[in-house]
Amino acid sequence: VKAAKEHFIPEDLNKVLENKVMETVSDLYHVKVSVVEMTCLGDADSEGIVSKSVSSHSDLIPGVYEGGLKIWECTFDLMDYFSEAKTEFSNKTVLDLGCGAGLLGIVALKGKAESVHFQDYNSTVIEEITLPNVVANCINAGSSGKDRKSSKPPAKRPKKGEGSPDMLTKCRFFSGEWSEVSQLLLSSNKPFSKYDIILTSETIYNPDYYSALHDTLAQLLDKNGRVYLASKVHYFGVGGGIYLFEKLIGERNVFRTSIVKTIDQGLQRCIMEMAFK
Repeated sequence: VKAAKEHFIPEDLNKVLENKVMETVSDLYHVKVSVVEMTCLGDADSEGIVSKSVSSHSDLIPGVYEGGLKIWECTFDLMDYFSEAKTEFSNKTVLDLGCGAGLLGIVALKGKAESVHFQDYNSTVIEEITLPNVVANCINAGSSGKDRKSSKPPAKRPKKGEGSPDMLTKCRFFSGEWSEVSQLLLSSNKPFSKYDIILTSETIYNPDYYSALHDTLAQLLDKNGRVYLASKVHYFGVGGGIYLFEKLIGERNVFRTSIVKTIDQGLQRCIMEMAFK
């Protein structure tokens, strides 16, 4: 079991963005992963997930590396859904669970969420990808989307960090296994309020994790909260999928679910909303 750990934002924001090359995707800044992979092949990656992922040509090594270096397609499905459904993040407490690049949490942050917490299984993903992405988007929050679309992707070096922008004070970052992270949050002496919205994308590929995921959602969601889960209908080769997860939810009888969107291009994908019964 991978112990939970909180990662803190360094006072010097330039440290977070050192040696990072940024790109834009869906109008958000994100770290160029191929460069992270090159810089992490040495000692920067204490977990060794980059070299293991590269040497095994695999985006998933169960219990070792859970895919956070890659942005999976359902992330974009969920982002599209937020703008179509005009999802309201204002004044909400939000958790981006299995965050990887953290794009969903960044969208919530830009939507004026009261607080956004990011969790990924791997500490290397939080340190090398999530944190830099959040910092880059917060520092550059002043540049309007319109200018950004027409401008070229940001230069190799993002802007220098001027102090800590207010948005960053709303964020916390955690690595570790889900049940460990929820234990850390619930037993912490820091004030903790349960989440109004939990966002999670492509986290149900492995049925072995369903029970832990279900329990984490049940423990951390506010009684009036909503979970938005984006997933492929079926994960070939790993065996997971939306119907299998729905079956477990039905058996546990804690949540009610509805499929709010189905995407038919390529592998069928869907977005499920969950709330307490």
